[in-house]
Amino acid sequence: MVKKHWTLSLTFVVISIFFVALNMRPAVTGIGPLFNVLMTSLQVSNTSMSFLTAIPVFCMGLFAPLAVPLQRKMGTKSAITLLVAILVIANGLRFFQASYLLLIVTSFAAGLAIAMIGPILNAYIKKKFPERFTTVVGIYSFGIGVGATLSAALTVTFYQSFSNSWTIALGMWSILAIIALVIWLAAIPSKHNEQLQQVTTSEEVRNPWTSRRAWVILLYFGLQTSLFFSIMSWLTPLLQDKGLSLEASSAMLTIMSIVQMIGNMAVPILMEKWPSRMAWLLVFSFVGMIGFMLLWLTAGIYLWLAVLLIGIVLSGLFPIGLLLPLDEAKNDQEATSWSSMVLAGGFMVSAIIPTLIGICYDLTGNHTWTYLIFVLLMLGILVTTGLLRKK
Repeated sequence: MVKKHWTLSLTFVVISIFFVALNMRPAVTGIGPLFNVLMTSLQVSNTSMSFLTAIPVFCMGLFAPLAVPLQRKMGTKSAITLLVAILVIANGLRFFQASYLLLIVTSFAAGLAIAMIGPILNAYIKKKFPERFTTVVGIYSFGIGVGATLSAALTVTFYQSFSNSWTIALGMWSILAIIALVIWLAAIPSKHNEQLQQVTTSEEVRNPWTSRRAWVILLYFGLQTSLFFSIMSWLTPLLQDKGLSLEASSAMLTIMSIVQMIGNMAVPILMEKWPSRMAWLLVFSFVGMIGFMLLWLTAGIYLWLAVLLIGIVLSGLFPIGLLLPLDEAKNDQEATSWSSMVLAGGFMVSAIIPTLIGICYDLTGNHTWTYLIFVLLMLGILVTTGLLRKK
């Protein structure tokens, strides 16, 4: 009977992790489906719109190192509670005013919260589920994918359902954060705060900042995250530039997100049977090259194929990025510090690319450089895969 109760408790913990993960993208990816709508309404440039993605992503990197001291000071339960509450406020403020400055401020706050949620949950999963952390990380990344899918699918729906009000469309995501907050508080025992503050280890804790391998993992994570945030921000305007309507472009973004969401769950499970990270990365790199070339050079039905392939690639690259630092970690303290470093540097790198795309488009008036940047990112991932093979 005790064993059954323990199993149910762990299941509830996994559910709470999933709901927290749902909230780690909509504050950022909800901008993309309404990119042109916001740009027209706020009367700003493509570059200025890019900042709405770049700022939170940069914050995800800048504040990730604070995850370790916050976790030590508050414990996992209280720390995640505070950070999800910040997401509730950041999304909720968007209800009240159609302001570019408000979007910048709330994007900054969301990025700060997401930055620290990632490393804290990674370490918590490593500690709580040592035998099945690949599967639980898969559920966590699946939750992130579901959140991105929901933002792609429903933001335009909210916009159209509430008299073309983009403030309501963006503010609605505060409700999802409130649900996650309630479930997290109910699922996680308060004693976890005390346990994590008291745990020490006699094992040597390696500094990731002095490890060449950690830097290569950081570069990989930065490239794949650049790819994700850039395509989530720019796919809708790219497709509209090819002559598709807002509804059709949004539908294709939703399809890509659904494929990615399914893959976020399926790929880690498949990796338990075929665990070679490098083999998976090689396959995804070549499939990604095909997908982005189709997106660049084709039209019509081939665009659907391109979006399908890109969704498959994105679905695998992200969970592998989460797993690589955990694979290297020898204990839960290393899991936190390595994940913190990789997420910090990786997100700061990835903040550059969406803004660079906006600048290139404002200067040239076309998306040639956008497609070229996507292809170069895939080449970069292929190069880092080669470097990671040399352990």
